[in-house]
Amino acid sequence: MEPPPDSPVAQSAQASPERAYFPGGPKSLAGIAIRSFCLGIALASSAIAMVSILVFTSSPLWRVPFFIGALATFHFLEFWTTAKYNTPVANIGSFLLTANWPAYAIAHTAATLECLFTKLLFPNRNWAPLYSGQIIMLLGFILVFVGQFVRSAAMSQAGQSFNHTIQQRKKDSHTLVTSGIYSFLRHPAYFGFFYWSIGTQMVLGNPICFIGYAVVLWRFFSSRVKHEEALLVRFFGEEYVNYKNRVGTMIPFVGT
Repeated sequence: MEPPPDSPVAQSAQASPERAYFPGGPKSLAGIAIRSFCLGIALASSAIAMVSILVFTSSPLWRVPFFIGALATFHFLEFWTTAKYNTPVANIGSFLLTANWPAYAIAHTAATLECLFTKLLFPNRNWAPLYSGQIIMLLGFILVFVGQFVRSAAMSQAGQSFNHTIQQRKKDSHTLVTSGIYSFLRHPAYFGFFYWSIGTQMVLGNPICFIGYAVVLWRFFSSRVKHEEALLVRFFGEEYVNYKNRVGTMIPFVGT
């Protein structure tokens, strides 16, 4: 909530060259603090709920707080990694809490409701083929943790060359990163989010949302990579063309 126009805080913001950091600004310190606090509460609460359900019950509903905790961790790390490695562009939007709104929120709500619905109404129903549910869940855990690690590592390594929004013009600080994680993954941040997302649905045991997430994300990244790489070829020319031919995205049929 923005302060009244006649308040000392508002008057100081108007007179200060750093007014973006005042309440209501894009880099509002108060806004960053409250979002970080809420994400911390969400993570702590979901961890307590998940452990409590696992220890004191045999219910599979521990998957829901796990999902909430994974979301809280993801959004916090989006801001933290940006703030640490690309400080000039870090702002409230770096949390990505309202990115692609409202489709993003609808997707996660649908995933939560599918898990709750199936686990409450059909607690003993095994949706996985040939009783492979435990293997699928374990693979989901691996994808969630690997996906998060790869995305955060990609953002930290790219530094000021990484941005949440596609850049239409090449900045002086924009360099083509081809070493480290970028030496074997093209667009590793997209790779990380793609597999992190479908991994969460495998842990939740959501066959419907698993398919929905995979299809929607594939279409999104296929279009985004095509548009972004046209710009990268314009920015870096033959250097990027050679890199593109040498390194794949590891997302099926994206960027091929």
